[in-house]
Amino acid sequence: MSERPRPHPAVYRAAEAALRERDPEAKCERVLELARAWWADELEGTDAPAPQRMEVPGRPGRPVLVHPKELPRRGLHTTAGRVALVHAVAHIEFNAINLALDAVYRFRDMPAPFVSDWLQVAAEEARHFRLLRARLHELGADYGDLPAHNGLWEAALATDHDVMVRMALVPRVLEARGLDVTPGMIERLTAAGDHATVALLEIIQREEVAHVAIGTRWFRELAHARGFDPEPLFLALLAEHMPGRVRPPFAHEARLAAGFTESEMGALEQQGRR
Repeated sequence: MSERPRPHPAVYRAAEAALRERDPEAKCERVLELARAWWADELEGTDAPAPQRMEVPGRPGRPVLVHPKELPRRGLHTTAGRVALVHAVAHIEFNAINLALDAVYRFRDMPAPFVSDWLQVAAEEARHFRLLRARLHELGADYGDLPAHNGLWEAALATDHDVMVRMALVPRVLEARGLDVTPGMIERLTAAGDHATVALLEIIQREEVAHVAIGTRWFRELAHARGFDPEPLFLALLAEHMPGRVRPPFAHEARLAAGFTESEMGALEQQGRR
């Protein structure tokens, strides 16, 4: 990678504080203030403790975390079904805040533009979470009312040893999966007449394309810096760490907009059918 200014150490301390914050609203406030202070060059402090492995990030006591197979499936023509879907997406967005903060906090060898990118992602994920939580309130519910799963943070733990692996497998696999499934959710919610939730998902889909693109850009830069061809490396990492996890159908145009190439998409289609 090209030489770039090093981040101010205070950003790591502030990112850790936001990451460990358990209250969802307070976490969102911390994230937005951190992003503002970073871009205004107002962070102060001379050092920060080395990053620690974080088995449990800052999150509230609810929702109860269960295996994905234990989550109930409901149709979207009932309020309960729409609550379940919005709650599931809100939980993903809350986890995405923690994932973006962890990228800043953990990977200290990365240059300042990496910090800027992931603080931007964290701030946008915080805004998404707030929009979805407000929608839950409109539907008579709140975040934490239903169970959820811990898959995203488990992926953070599995990739906390290597920023290149994190960039490959979290933005380009797990978050990219959201690009694939959101159009179907929008279609089903439109059929159910829930245009308010559709409007939120359309905002999120547009901005998540940019988030996946950030992961793509940093993965490729890291791969090139280490002397690897990014495309076969990505497929090798996928086969090693997440075999069978990425299957069609894919949101082809959204993935292309997020930085996937046509050859990558062809390879993903092929491996997904095995």
